[in-house]
Amino acid sequence: MAALVKMFIGGEFVDSASNESIPVTNPATQAVLGEVPFATGAEIDRAVASAQAAFQTWRETPIPERARLMLKYQDLLKRYQDDIAKGLALETGKTFADAQGDVWRGIEVVEHACNVATLMMGETVENVARRIDTQSYLQPLGVCAGITPFNFPAMIPLWMFPMAIACGNTFVLKPSEQDPMTPMRLAELFVEAGAPQGVLQVVHGGKQQVDALLTHPDIKAVSFVGSVPVAEHVYRTSTANLKRVQALAGAKNHMVIMPDAPKAQTIDSLVGAACGAAGQRCMAISVAVFVGAAKAWIPDLAQAMSKVAPGPWDSKDAAYGPQISPQARNRILDFIAKGKEEGAACLLDGSDCRVAGYPNGNWVGPTLFGGVRTDMTIYREEIFGPVLLVLEVDELDQAIATINANPYGNGTSIFTSSGGAARRFQHEVEVGQVGINVPIPVPLPFFSFTGWRRSFFGDQHAYGKQAVRFYTETKTITSRWFDDVAATGPNMTIRLQ
Repeated sequence: MAALVKMFIGGEFVDSASNESIPVTNPATQAVLGEVPFATGAEIDRAVASAQAAFQTWRETPIPERARLMLKYQDLLKRYQDDIAKGLALETGKTFADAQGDVWRGIEVVEHACNVATLMMGETVENVARRIDTQSYLQPLGVCAGITPFNFPAMIPLWMFPMAIACGNTFVLKPSEQDPMTPMRLAELFVEAGAPQGVLQVVHGGKQQVDALLTHPDIKAVSFVGSVPVAEHVYRTSTANLKRVQALAGAKNHMVIMPDAPKAQTIDSLVGAACGAAGQRCMAISVAVFVGAAKAWIPDLAQAMSKVAPGPWDSKDAAYGPQISPQARNRILDFIAKGKEEGAACLLDGSDCRVAGYPNGNWVGPTLFGGVRTDMTIYREEIFGPVLLVLEVDELDQAIATINANPYGNGTSIFTSSGGAARRFQHEVEVGQVGINVPIPVPLPFFSFTGWRRSFFGDQHAYGKQAVRFYTETKTITSRWFDDVAATGPNMTIRLQ
C-alpha cells in the first residue's frame, strides 16, 4: 500500500486515524503516488483548536517579526522552487516549466506579504472636532480557513495562508485531495522558516471535511477557489454561519481579435492561453471572438493548434500535460461529443489523443470548434480543458455585447493595434480582469484578483490590498483628553463638539 499523506496539526506532521482515504495518482501513468486520508471530525476540531490557541499569542507578535517570517519563507521557496515544481508536476501532470510558473506566482504573493507593515497601516485625523482626534487600526480576525483546488496546488494556497498569517491570523488549509503533496511541502518549508507552532494547520478530505470547516464556530473567514456550484455552496454556508467569505468560481473567458491586431503574435497568444496547463485554468481563454476581416484567420488558428500536443512533465516537446483524472478527461470528451451533436463544426478534434509510451494518461488533444452559437452547451458550460470555441461577429459592439451577456466575468482580452478600440473595450466590458494584447491578465499580487459576476461570490477579492481588508477588521478610536478648560454642560446631540 502506498504511503499515507500526513496532516499538519498542532505543529506536528501526523498520521490520520481515519479509515477513509483515496489514492493520489500520476495523471500521465495512473501510478499511485500516495494515499490521502479524509480527516476525522475530531482531527478537524483539534486543528481548529490548535489554531485558536496559537492566535492568542500570534496576534500579539510585532508586525516586523511577522514580516521577517515571510522574508525567510520566500527565500526558502525560491531555494527549493525546482524541487517543489518536480513534485507538483508528478501529481498534477503539468510540464516542468508550467509547474515552475505555478510555484513562482505563489512566491510573488509571499513577497507581497513581506510588505505587511505598510499594508496594515491605519488612518488618523487630528481635530475632527475641537480637541478630538480619530484614528483607525486594522486588527486580525482569528482563525481563517482555505479550501484550494487541484489546478494550482502551490500558487493558490500561497495566495491564502501567507497573507492571512502575515496579518496576524492563524490558518487551517484544506488542499485538494487530488494533489495534496505539494501543499504539504509548502507547510514543511513554512516550519523551516520558523513559523510558530499552531499558526498553520493542514487537513485533508472532501465535502464532509469542507462542510465541517464552513460551519465550525471558531473559524472567522473562509477563502475558496473552485467550480461555481461548490463556490455557491461555500458562500451560502459560510455566510449562514456568520463567516466572512471570498469564493472564486468558474469562468468563460473571451478573447476578441480585431482585424488590425498583429496576426502571428495574436494566434500564438491565443493557442497558449487556450491549451496551456491543459486548459485547466480559471483564466484560460475558452472563446475566441473574431471581428470582421479577422475571421479569415480561423484556418491559421486551426493549423497552429494542430502543432501543439500534450506529453509527460519531463518532455521538452510537450506543450502541456494530461487532465488531472480520468473523470476530468471523460467530462471533456462528453462536451466535445455534445458540441458535434449540437451542430458546431469540429475544426480540430483531440478526442482520440494518444501519447507514445503513456497509454494510460488522461490525454486530450487541442480541440477547436467553429460555427458556435451562444445557446450551445459547449458555450454555456465551463469545459476546463484544451477546447477553444470560435465566435464570429462583424463589429466590436457585438463582441462586447456577447461578453457582457455571459454570466461569468473572470477575465477577457482584446488584441488590437487601435488605442480607441482598446480604450472602449476596457471601459465597456463587464469583466473584472481585462487584458489588452495580453491573453491571460492575471494581476501581480500588489493588485487583487478581481473576478466579477458568477465568477466570484463575496466582497473582498484575493491577494493585494483587498486581501488585507478581507483578513482584518477595522477598529476606529475617537479620543479627547481634557485639560483645565471649564465644563460646558452635557451634549445632548450626536454631533461632536
